[in-house]
Amino acid sequence: MFSNLSEKLESSFKLLKGQNKITEINVAETLKEVRRALVDADVSFKIAKEFTKTVQEKALGLNVLTALKPGQLMIKIVRDELAQLMGGERVDINIKGDPAVILISGLQGSGKTTFCGKLAKMLKAKKGKNPLLVACDVYRPAAIEQLKVLGEQINVSVYSEEDNKNPVKISKNAIAHARKFGHNLVIIDTAGRLAIDEIMMTEISNIKKAVKPEETLFVVDSMTGQDAVNTAKEFNKILNFDGVVLTKLDGDTRGGAALSIKYIVNKPIKFIGTGEKLDALDYFYPDRMSDRILGMGDVISLVERAQEQFDEEEARKLQKKIHKDQFNFNDFLTQIQQIKKMGNIKDLAAMIPGMGKALKGIDIDDDAFKGIEAIIYSMTFDEKENPKILNGSRRRRIARGSGTSVQEVNNLIKQFSQMRKMMKMMTGKKGKKMQRMMNNSMFQNNKY
Repeated sequence: MFSNLSEKLESSFKLLKGQNKITEINVAETLKEVRRALVDADVSFKIAKEFTKTVQEKALGLNVLTALKPGQLMIKIVRDELAQLMGGERVDINIKGDPAVILISGLQGSGKTTFCGKLAKMLKAKKGKNPLLVACDVYRPAAIEQLKVLGEQINVSVYSEEDNKNPVKISKNAIAHARKFGHNLVIIDTAGRLAIDEIMMTEISNIKKAVKPEETLFVVDSMTGQDAVNTAKEFNKILNFDGVVLTKLDGDTRGGAALSIKYIVNKPIKFIGTGEKLDALDYFYPDRMSDRILGMGDVISLVERAQEQFDEEEARKLQKKIHKDQFNFNDFLTQIQQIKKMGNIKDLAAMIPGMGKALKGIDIDDDAFKGIEAIIYSMTFDEKENPKILNGSRRRRIARGSGTSVQEVNNLIKQFSQMRKMMKMMTGKKGKKMQRMMNNSMFQNNKY
């Protein structure tokens, strides 16, 4: 995501780093490259020009030319302005109704139906909601079935009417059904089209008037770039939607939609889809996205994902085991399972500052832990609990059972042993002192 834009922005800032003296001329040259990078990312020339003009005015106003570290100050200004361009701060979804009704709109192929499933799963898990998915796409043959499959996967009820081809009546009946059966959230999946047409716009406008939703969201495929922005503009004229959902941000996208859609329609981006799995949905934070674009990672989101998966009580128990040198392969296996629940491995790694660039072009399989898991599953209970008993004959048996080589088994046991020593050291007094020193050093290095 945004890898090409990140590279070009980094390259533009090198113009400042290589200069003995910062002048208005080389600041202008840097911003010319920034503007070019934005246009290449499918941001309109008008927006890119206004953006760099604002950055230049702020840079000169903050005396970048005479600053101790002008390059860093310049990056900070660009970072802050990128965040503002994308909305400034996160805007939450309104789910206060009883039931709260969310109307989903967008073109065919934008990922509306999948988003409905993702949103239902997220709000069920994080907000304690009891969602009802409503199938109002009566034109696409597989749409209702797709929604039912998604509902089954996340254990959420789906309302549909096979003999009714009137989406307005279906949506009204669904809300009555929700009240009767205790659903406090209704998510309505509507029909998409291959292009904007009057019939479609009238239909979804009528649904909105009939159900009066708390939220109307416009789902857009970010891979379509500037076309996505133009489509959003047309939809907004009719629907006056409340927020935007950008899907497929894990693809080879240039990022123009994310960067310009807020500017064009003056509506916040509320969610981003970052993969095909049903948990690959995130709230949109403009400042965090800006950090990622500039190669600074997104440590806050990484920590939040970890906190969602790791139980505090279990963490305390684990720390005691590590301190007593009792951490075993069963514990290691549990940690692997929790990490896998956090999402795509490459996406997680890219949240670490500097890792996004390092991982470019490297394919990290989601089954990266498969070999490790196979080896651990081939161990007996005693072997997992007490790795010290893993002698040569046991290792050969484990290799046969896991479909791996003895060398791979040996490497895992060696790495596990080294990791266990490091973990024990980090939980001791010296380790805590070292962590404090590292944290202080990281803080100082990241100051602008």
